[in-house]
Amino acid sequence: MTDRSQNGATDWHALSPEEALDQLESHREGLDSQDAKRRLDEYGPNQLQQAESRPWYRRLAEQFNNVLMLILIVAAVASQLLGHSLDAAVIVAVVVIIALIGFFQEGKAERALDSIRTMLSPQAKVLRDGKRATLDAESLVPGDIVLIESGDRVPADLRLIKSQRLRTQEAPLTGESEPVEKSSEAVDADAALAERSAMAHAGTLVVQGSARGLVVETGRHTQIGRISEMLQGVETLKTPLLAQLDRAGNVLAIFIVGGAAFAAAFGIFVHGQPATEMFMAAVALAVAAIPQGLPAIVTIGLAIGVQAMARRNAIIRRLPAVETLGSISTIFTDKTGTLTRNEMTARAIRLAAREVRLSGVGFSPEGSLHEASEAAEGETEDETREEKGETLDLGDYPDLERLLVAGVLCNEAELKQEDDSWFIEGDPTEGALVVAAAKAGLDVSRLREASPCLDTLPFESEYRYMATLNEIEGKKRILVKGAPDRLLDMCDRVRHDGEEVALDTQAWERHIKELSARGLRVLAIAEKVADEGESFEREDVEQGLVLLGMTGLLDPPREAAIEAVKQCLAAGIRPVMITGDHPETARAIAKKLGFSQTEHALAGRDIEAMSDEELEKSVREVDVFARAAPEHKLRLVKAMQAQGGICAMTGDGVNDGPALKRADVGVSMGIQGTEAAKEASEMVLADDDFATIERAIEEGRKVYDNIRKTITFLLPTNGAESLAVLLAMLGGMTLPITGLQILWVNMVTAVTLGMALVFESPEADLMRRKPRDPDAPLLDLFMLWRVLFVSVLLVATVVGLFFWVRSQGGSLELARAVAVNMLVMGEIVYLLNSRYVVGRSLSLQGLFGSRPVLLAIGLVIAIQLGWTYLPFMQLLFEGEPLSPIHWGLILTAGVGLFMVVELEKWVLRHFDLVSTGQTAIRREGARQQA
Repeated sequence: MTDRSQNGATDWHALSPEEALDQLESHREGLDSQDAKRRLDEYGPNQLQQAESRPWYRRLAEQFNNVLMLILIVAAVASQLLGHSLDAAVIVAVVVIIALIGFFQEGKAERALDSIRTMLSPQAKVLRDGKRATLDAESLVPGDIVLIESGDRVPADLRLIKSQRLRTQEAPLTGESEPVEKSSEAVDADAALAERSAMAHAGTLVVQGSARGLVVETGRHTQIGRISEMLQGVETLKTPLLAQLDRAGNVLAIFIVGGAAFAAAFGIFVHGQPATEMFMAAVALAVAAIPQGLPAIVTIGLAIGVQAMARRNAIIRRLPAVETLGSISTIFTDKTGTLTRNEMTARAIRLAAREVRLSGVGFSPEGSLHEASEAAEGETEDETREEKGETLDLGDYPDLERLLVAGVLCNEAELKQEDDSWFIEGDPTEGALVVAAAKAGLDVSRLREASPCLDTLPFESEYRYMATLNEIEGKKRILVKGAPDRLLDMCDRVRHDGEEVALDTQAWERHIKELSARGLRVLAIAEKVADEGESFEREDVEQGLVLLGMTGLLDPPREAAIEAVKQCLAAGIRPVMITGDHPETARAIAKKLGFSQTEHALAGRDIEAMSDEELEKSVREVDVFARAAPEHKLRLVKAMQAQGGICAMTGDGVNDGPALKRADVGVSMGIQGTEAAKEASEMVLADDDFATIERAIEEGRKVYDNIRKTITFLLPTNGAESLAVLLAMLGGMTLPITGLQILWVNMVTAVTLGMALVFESPEADLMRRKPRDPDAPLLDLFMLWRVLFVSVLLVATVVGLFFWVRSQGGSLELARAVAVNMLVMGEIVYLLNSRYVVGRSLSLQGLFGSRPVLLAIGLVIAIQLGWTYLPFMQLLFEGEPLSPIHWGLILTAGVGLFMVVELEKWVLRHFDLVSTGQTAIRREGARQQA
């Protein structure tokens, strides 16, 4: 075998398939597992070199690259120059602590996203031990035989050994925008990279056809590895929400510096205060106004949301999707495997002379075939009902046997068993035909060995059928399976009791409608005698076929999807089904799932006939689109967005890419999805389940809700501190709280109370609210009112108690200690208020229902008692111990503040003063919480 160090110089494209196989000591049936393991140890995993993560010191330094942090650093330097070393030291300590919080949380977020990258690693279909298997692409080694088809991302550099109309998109390597034709024929050794048609390179996309390829290079030795190209990974941590906070911070900085300078100048020139004292007061004002811990807490909230979604099988590839999820008003979803269980089972076979029913469900080959009795009008298919009657003997039903054999041969799926469970390797629809043949007593492996496949026309969405050329009993025959309406156009005869008779198209259209109305997906199977030769073209297939019959396949709805549809409708989110099935089948499944408007379904041809304006109207009224091709999805997304709708779109194929990219949140399938679809999407469903989308939307709403709660909790603290200092400076009075004390309060509350709301459970009405307006500001008029209202309440209680202590003869240190503890008490009770934006917190659930909140309150009380009574803390922060009378006053004022905010929320609920009409819903949620 070629030495690995020389593989980079091997012109694989110039070698014939046999020469390449010989050089790598491989063969067309693939490697055995032991040889593959040995090669994996020798060559290493098939991985591209990952981009280097930021070193820890750079990540730490970037925490200080913030205008608000820079203001604090300047204040610390100035304080030191003025001889206030203690103030400078505490400011620096707080800045470092806040930076460390951001440093550690960002590291946690990056680790979370790194774990998501591993969840998105591509899969590869290979031949190992002579059998088809699906493996992680990382385990590929030189010499493996890989199977690729339309929609796949090529997992390694492959020398093609068999190619069937293969075309790949090589833009990542060559920059060519058009797909490139591929074949297994060798080319010149000096051919340019774009002209090496015998190669399929790692990282490129298969846009048409299928092939078998010999792995010749892996990992960093591939073409894409050599030029340091990487597959698109997870996006940067910066999101629109964080960018909005950055902009707000810049504006806030201007106001802080301007306000502090004005207040200092006012104190010096109007009240005759010393410049040094006014400068320190200005520092206190700046420290009070800056919400030091807010950016860190917001990023933590987003990172926690991403991890929570990943635990619920929704893998977020781009963090802005977390915010967008809360605004989704429409979900365009595939049916098979997403709304249904993707356990396709053949339940009925329609022949020209009779209908046959099959018992048993799922992929287990246990069951039997019975001739159907006459169905009552309007009968629906029940997956649990077993057909009664005598089991059929295939020898007496040659038409049935011929259809089952054709279904097995025009088929790439394999039925496998592990322990006591059966599963399908390949497409579940094809698998259903294999299981049906096994139930009838046919030996699938023996059939395929006796009637080998000579050539294949793989299924393409634009043609809607698959065809194979097989040698059956010494004669070449073309076998075709696909959409029934498509095959009816290609057939002119039908088998009837062993004879070929003229096709009655209208009768078969009635059969299709009858099967579809029972919720069955219909698949037609046909054949024709082929000309001599080892290959065939589409023109050989699309006329002159003999219809063998049709199968009715059942894919039962997921129970979780039924509940998820119900939840979506309650949340103002409209699910819309897009499927390639017959309209009657789609309507029947949609009805079982509980879709709201299933009176009729639009077909793909209806979409094509509509103008953009007509489609914009229909997309609001129709929730089932049948016989839809991937290109129709893009028009549906555009039609919804033209009316201001925010939509998610699911997809799994390469042709779904444009619609996934255009949608506000593209959702790809983690199991059945192609790598092209995953790359175009913002979210990947690890379980391909529609219910996971609903759970992700709920999680996205909760994340945004908790971030808003956190912001409206933290800002009143800064507002009260700023107002207290500003009023003292403008009034020429003594500061009720010093800059050091303000820094203490901000530091303690940011890492305790401020963090608690990030972990808050969703409110009871969260999924009964309308979707959030994506253009709505983070702080709307209501939130600004709440911040101002609570700021005034806090400053009134803090300043009021400060002057009361002074009026009773208390020292300045005692008065400030009371003011600081009152501020902390105010934050504690307002934290309880903030658990529900307008819902009632005065309840057992509201007061004691959150463990993170109770832990944070207990921690801050313990810390604050240490601050109040420990001698070194009193010396450091210029405080005095409090008496029981002072604590009684603080507690009473805190209860009063809590009740005033609860009264404000009651007024908002009672008079329906919150915009968007959601208060009535929230009022009901508040009653449930109580």
